Amino acid sequence: MLMLLGGLLMVIGAGANVLFCQWAPYVFSPGALLFVAMQLRQRYEGRNFTIRRLRRIQILSCMLFLLSALLMLANQQNFLPLDWLYYIKYVRNNWVVALLVAAILQLYTSHRISSEIEKDTK
Repeated sequence: MLMLLGGLLMVIGAGANVLFCQWAPYVFSPGALLFVAMQLRQRYEGRNFTIRRLRRIQILSCMLFLLSALLMLANQQNFLPLDWLYYIKYVRNNWVVALLVAAILQLYTSHRISSEIEKDTK
């Protein structure tokens, strides 16, 4: 239930940030924390190498979700002590790239893990 709530908060926060709402990073960040916390609580203790590799990719995706939350906060407040040119080059709206990569990896791994588990049970 917490993972679903985190995912919903992330979607609301990302959509609100696109609409230039000031409160969007404060909704996205707790959602990302909830989603990542629940994702990291899941374990795979089996010996299937493919599922273990996919699980590591999922953990990378979680870190990218957290990075996108941090970049979204930095984009909103510019709390990083950076020169304006460095801010434009490395921070401004780069949360979208991190979020896109994380979402694609999450979608791929969740589909593949479910198919690998189904294949193992047969």
